[in-house]
This record gives sequence, structure tokens and C-alpha cells, in this order.
Amino acid sequence: MYRDPGFNRQNGAGLPVALFIITVLALLVLGMAQLQESSSESVSLQIQSQRAFFAAESGAQAGVASVLNDADPPSVCPALGSSWSVNFPSAALAGCEAAIFCSSADTPGIGGSGGNRIYSLASTGQCGSGPDRAERSVEVRFR
Repeated sequence: MYRDPGFNRQNGAGLPVALFIITVLALLVLGMAQLQESSSESVSLQIQSQRAFFAAESGAQAGVASVLNDADPPSVCPALGSSWSVNFPSAALAGCEAAIFCSSADTPGIGGSGGNRIYSLASTGQCGSGPDRAERSVEVRFR
């Protein structure tokens, strides 16, 4: 039995190539996993941001309703300003609240059927807590 003379000249390059391919594939999988995680966090923050905007809008609408439905002149929104908050019991805005600040001013140059008092109402909606917390503001003026 004779030994093949080419057998001693083999260098064994298959193992380093296989390790290189496995390492590259592992890095690709890791990068894709991190991209997926950051994408899901971004979507979560976007949803919280929309919920905070809707809470701010709902707070502004509730503030306008309470000012307009109060006595004449409204005691809810004096000239110096007042503030209150609204918590939302519904499932869509659960965990959200709106802080409302209202002020008013008399404008003698404006008359007509709407009166001469202008109200400024600022509503800030907040949803979530910690790193998932989002806050949006809405400002409304009416007479």
C-alpha cells in the first residue's frame, strides 16, 4: 500500500473558511435582531405619542365644554387662570391624563353675538411612564 504523495501537501483551509462564514452569519442575525427591536420600540413610542395627542385634544374639548356650560361669567376660567386635570377611564386612553390650563381676557374692541371675552385653553396630554412616556400639547382660543 502506497501513500498518496499529494496527501501531505493539503493545508486544511476548510475549517477557517467555515468559521468565517459562521461568524459572518451570526453577526448578520444579531444585526437584524437589533434592527427589529429598535423598530418595535419606535412603533410603541409612536402609538404612545398618538394616544397623548388624543388625550390632549380630549382634554381641550372637555375644558371648552366646562367653560361654556358654566355660569355667566364662567367661574372655571377666571382672568388670572386656573388649571385642572382629566383622567380617562376608557380603555383607549387608559393610563393617560390631560392637564388643562385656562385663562381669559376681556377685549373691549370686539363685540357682537359672541361677547367680548376671549378664553385661552392649553391642554397637555401625557401617556405612559418611564422611557415609554409621551407628552403632547394643544392650545385652543375661543369666545
